[in-house]
Amino acid sequence: MGEHNLEQPFPRPVSGTPVRNMPSGLVPSRSNLSGRLIRLEPLDPAIHSEELFRAGHASDDALHIWDYLPYGPWSDQTSFTAHLRDQAADLDQIRFVLRPISTGTASGMASYMDIQPKDGVIEIGGIWFSPDLQRTRAATEALFLLLSYAMDGLRYRRMQWRCNSLNVKSRNAARRLGFRFEGIFYNHQILKGRNRDTAWYSTLDDEWPEVRTKIEDWLADNNFDTAGMAKRSLGEIMQHRSPSARQ
Repeated sequence: MGEHNLEQPFPRPVSGTPVRNMPSGLVPSRSNLSGRLIRLEPLDPAIHSEELFRAGHASDDALHIWDYLPYGPWSDQTSFTAHLRDQAADLDQIRFVLRPISTGTASGMASYMDIQPKDGVIEIGGIWFSPDLQRTRAATEALFLLLSYAMDGLRYRRMQWRCNSLNVKSRNAARRLGFRFEGIFYNHQILKGRNRDTAWYSTLDDEWPEVRTKIEDWLADNNFDTAGMAKRSLGEIMQHRSPSARQ
């Protein structure tokens, strides 16, 4: 499936204007991020390995989590734990474990990557949710916490989202969260012996306030019925945003 079956790059005007509000230069902290429905904990293999292995390997649906990721699945707990130790030791990325309040069980991961503090650029990636966490309010809140911490707390000016161009679920998730499609990097990588064309998305600092408000509106209690079902989808809410904050 090519990108033209999904979307066209969003036309933002090119700018060479002086940057008056310089980025903070701060690096995200490896500390808990807590919401109403979920808590994000810095990866600690000694604490998280067993629960995460079950979350990502306990069923056929869980094994499909790894289809578009550059790693996984693993044949046993030992090899998975070794992988988590490598991830925890990586100074270039900050990895969080997702623990829904309702279950108290580690149920997925998400990371900050491509962290460029001087330029105010950062990316959310390495995302995987257990089948039970997928398509839940808690999963959306987890990503919102990462977005808000970087864009509000640390004052970054560009949030990136990159994924395999064939990964329709990830591309839909990016649009749902307000990211704008920028284009495709063809022949970008070789992963698991296969070519990867990479789709690029972003949210900029002048777009973020409106995006933040729309995600908050979707997460609000009055958007959910007594059965916990959303009255309006986030994708529907996001469709009514301004054409571009830069125009």
